[in-house]
Amino acid sequence: MALALSNVAASATTLQQKDQLPNPFELLDSQILHKVYLTHVNDDKECDKDTLLNLVHNTLISASAQVSATAAVLPQTSVESFKPDFTTLKRISCQIITTRGTPECAHQTTLKILRQLSGFSWDVKAIISLAAFSLEYGEFWRLNAIQTAEQFGNSLKQLNQVESRNVTADMTDLVVVFVEVLNHFIEWSRISARGYDIEEVRSLAEAMQHIPLVVYWTIAAVVASAGNLIGVSNHKLSEFKSRLFDIDIKLKTDLERCRFEIAKIDDVRSRFIRITKIKDVVDLFDVLFLPGPNNGTPIPKIFENGVEITTGIQVFKQKHVMVFISGLDSILDEILLLNSIYNRLKENPGEEVKGVRKGDFKILWVPIVREWKSEQKEQFNKLKEQIKWSVLEHFEELPGRAVLTEIFKFNIDIGKPIVSVINPQGHIINQNAMQIIFEWGIEVFPFTQSDGDDLNKKWKWFWNLLEKTDPKATAKGKDNSSYVFIYGGNDSTWVQNFSAAIAKINKSENIKNADFNIERYQLGEGNPDSVPCFWIGIDGKKQNRECKDRMDCEIQEVVKTFLCLKQDPLGWVLLSRGRNLKILGHAEPMYQTVVDFEKWKYKVLEKETFDLAFKEYYDTVKERYVHRPYNYSSNVLATITCPNPMCGRVMNVTSVSYRCCHGSGNGCSI
Repeated sequence: MALALSNVAASATTLQQKDQLPNPFELLDSQILHKVYLTHVNDDKECDKDTLLNLVHNTLISASAQVSATAAVLPQTSVESFKPDFTTLKRISCQIITTRGTPECAHQTTLKILRQLSGFSWDVKAIISLAAFSLEYGEFWRLNAIQTAEQFGNSLKQLNQVESRNVTADMTDLVVVFVEVLNHFIEWSRISARGYDIEEVRSLAEAMQHIPLVVYWTIAAVVASAGNLIGVSNHKLSEFKSRLFDIDIKLKTDLERCRFEIAKIDDVRSRFIRITKIKDVVDLFDVLFLPGPNNGTPIPKIFENGVEITTGIQVFKQKHVMVFISGLDSILDEILLLNSIYNRLKENPGEEVKGVRKGDFKILWVPIVREWKSEQKEQFNKLKEQIKWSVLEHFEELPGRAVLTEIFKFNIDIGKPIVSVINPQGHIINQNAMQIIFEWGIEVFPFTQSDGDDLNKKWKWFWNLLEKTDPKATAKGKDNSSYVFIYGGNDSTWVQNFSAAIAKINKSENIKNADFNIERYQLGEGNPDSVPCFWIGIDGKKQNRECKDRMDCEIQEVVKTFLCLKQDPLGWVLLSRGRNLKILGHAEPMYQTVVDFEKWKYKVLEKETFDLAFKEYYDTVKERYVHRPYNYSSNVLATITCPNPMCGRVMNVTSVSYRCCHGSGNGCSI
């Protein structure tokens, strides 16, 4: 029988044709891939893939069970018919058992089979070919198991010359690889059925490059194995096994990556669903920061002032949280600013503004980095040392990073820092408070956008008036990193001295090396007519009716302060950061504070802002001026105001002596 089949195979191909056929072991993967793709038309032909997979898998496993007692046998599947039908399988079976024994011929038959199966999907091509092989391989082992006493079976066994045919160890090893390939095709089939896009699961694209090669070497190995089983060839099956194993390992790696990427996609999708059902801020942080069950990712750590918080995200329960999201580069200014906010929150934790206690506010830094290498870890640790508030440490991709970047609108490629404000219920009340915090600092507490809008409204009228009276003022206060001393007065000597003192501060090395500028603007300099226009505008802002709302009341208090400053016989000073007026003060204590800069300059670094350091020293100087005694004697009863410019109140009459009533509610109290 073997001799007859060998003769048929020998006549199928001439020696001249043999010389023209390539040896697949001498071809590159890219060359094989090109030839294989030419055979593929589409994949819309009908096939009962699951049934066929089950049958082939059971056949190969059952056959292996007779070789190895430890092989597991799957439950049997009972079906009457399926597609492709028996005729198709038998036709392919005939092709593989009549291919003579050279790699070139195995290559030619493989391509013929691929052309016949051009309308099937890639995995089905391999499964059908393995099914055709299973007809021969399974039959061999079924007959081999027949006992001698069974006459019909024994006769069939002898007719197939089973005992004279040899299943080598190489063949059984190759069948083991076939089973592995089948398992990978089963997994591939499941992944494909879920409809993931290659843009979502990048490893799918790599797998799709390897699958045609796995199909090719599966069919080629089937042809070689069947030829050896029948006896028409004597291929070195170890060579086929090696090539199939190598490419299948690549597919296996692709599938592992696919599983990882799909698990990640599914996790992200579930987090987007959970984010719509959060109960509080801790629930929100659970979605954003904590890994899922059996994820294998460590839980992110929370540090505060360098000390790890053992309770983790529970420390934020029932708190308002400012979430600082950034990369690692160029964020020192933001850290210094938030350190300043943190200090101001701690100064008076019981203070309540708009129903929110300052002590109920926390700040959390969430660094977002593409890849954590040793350089990034070192950079992070250096930054962490400078932060007094909470820091999230996680040297891997955050489990909820996709959700975080989406809901907070953080662009990881640009890396521009943002500060989102979250209330205890886990709702975002300000998408990005960075701008208003830079502009207004702690004054914008509790950091909603409406708080910033209110403060803009509080000072907008002032800048409009200043620019209207003197167009040169338009350029002042445009930059939030600049401080502007705005001043004026009737005493020209004091005005000159104050201008000189500001110039001296600007020459200080501390200011030259600082990340802010100090500017000055003297009202009426070069345009004396602007002075009365300015004060007429201030006076016109005064109202004698009740305030319309809280902001209107605050503006009226500012107007009263301006009119009080106007009474100072020397002058007045405003200190503004950008367009936010931080301090409104009288001439002498403001001048003295500027002159004494060398005494308090170290406070600028300690307080982390110039205006806070200035105000702290100014308040001490102001106290000395406020409590300076002023008595006046006269023999004539008269109405006399206190000569202290910090007071300006009408003095009480005590006989014919006059004593200032510092502290009464009717005078200038700034």
